Amino acid sequence: MIKERLRRSVMYAAGNNPGLLQNAGIYGADSVIFDVEDSVAVTEKDSARELVYHALKHLQFPCEIGVRINHISTPWGYDDLEYLLPAKPDYIRLPKGESGDEIRDIDKMITKVEEKCGFEPGSIKIMVSIETPKGLRNAYEIATASPRMIAIAIGGEDFAASLKTEKTKGNSITGGRELFVARSMLVFAAREAGIQAIDSVFSDLRDEETLINEVTMVKELGFDGKSCVNPRQIDIIHRVFTPSSQEIDYAHRVLTVYQEALANKSGVIALDGKMIDMPMVIRAERVLANARAAGIYHKEGN
Repeated sequence: MIKERLRRSVMYAAGNNPGLLQNAGIYGADSVIFDVEDSVAVTEKDSARELVYHALKHLQFPCEIGVRINHISTPWGYDDLEYLLPAKPDYIRLPKGESGDEIRDIDKMITKVEEKCGFEPGSIKIMVSIETPKGLRNAYEIATASPRMIAIAIGGEDFAASLKTEKTKGNSITGGRELFVARSMLVFAAREAGIQAIDSVFSDLRDEETLINEVTMVKELGFDGKSCVNPRQIDIIHRVFTPSSQEIDYAHRVLTVYQEALANKSGVIALDGKMIDMPMVIRAERVLANARAAGIYHKEGN
């Protein structure tokens, strides 16, 4: 049975906003990232780091909590790790990842803190954002640099800027075409490495129709979820990434006829006049696994 943590929505919460940190868990996101990088001015890095530390230490959250640190090449990155790791976030989100060496350095630092603090070995994970052509070229190396790696994500705005273009609105026809190759390559790397792929933020909070189009497109490309910066987008993202009742019913029927065929030692498997092969069985298993994780499917045996 496929068992995988849902990360349909990954919501950023600015680390210098006490109210947002305190209430971050009430909006229903699958994962929340406390951000001490882009959303925090240079003059507020220290105070944001302290706020995030105390939120992690003293508040209980109903969802997974990560921390986006500053890159370790900046003056703040290693300080972020040293100060925040003892508060035990679920994962560290590294922005602008470009090499496996960066991940291995972070892994070593996490290991030392886990040993010092008595945390379960390997309990703090790593997620990396790919934001440059160099990072994309090294995406598989990055994705496999540490057993702590749980996902790689694409930073759409930064990646478009690195291409000397701009991010357009995504739809199934023309929008988002400047990121099509990068998104596809990132999914390829994630799948080969056996980790998740997370899409970038959609920044226009007023345009729900195009948000739906973009989320649908990246789901079709193979992404597991999408980042967001506003709670208003969570329901839309979940609606697209959560299996529909029709998808669940069909997946259940596929696995039922497959199991019956195995029991009867039948070499031919068909449903509604259509042949059932292993890729369809694998997709059905994934649909039901995601439905179980979302709490909308409770049958055992499939």
